[in-house]
Amino acid sequence: QVRLVESGGGLVQAGGSLRLSCAASGRTFGMYAMAWFRQAPGKEREFVARITWSGGDTDYADSVKGRFTISSDKAKNTVYLQMNSLKPEDTAVYYCRGWMTSGSVYWGQGTQVTVSS
Repeated sequence: QVRLVESGGGLVQAGGSLRLSCAASGRTFGMYAMAWFRQAPGKEREFVARITWSGGDTDYADSVKGRFTISSDKAKNTVYLQMNSLKPEDTAVYYCRGWMTSGSVYWGQGTQVTVSS
């Protein structure tokens, strides 16, 4: 079992920055990749960014390329999402997701990000 806990959300003005963290605990030795998703009110949950645990390969949704950066600290079992040049349309609950080599998938509880115009 793996537990994912997000932190770092909050209220920020447009153009500002936030850094989200996702700390993994439990049986993390089989971690394959971790990612951030987000869900705005009335919308479906959407992919934001992903990083592989071993090689650190990354990919991003087009809507955040050039503004968001995903990174990891394997010693701390933590993934970060640095969000710059935030826009009101980035307002959402941000969720951390972890994929295991076994095929299991885990979600965090989410952290609210609100960008005011």
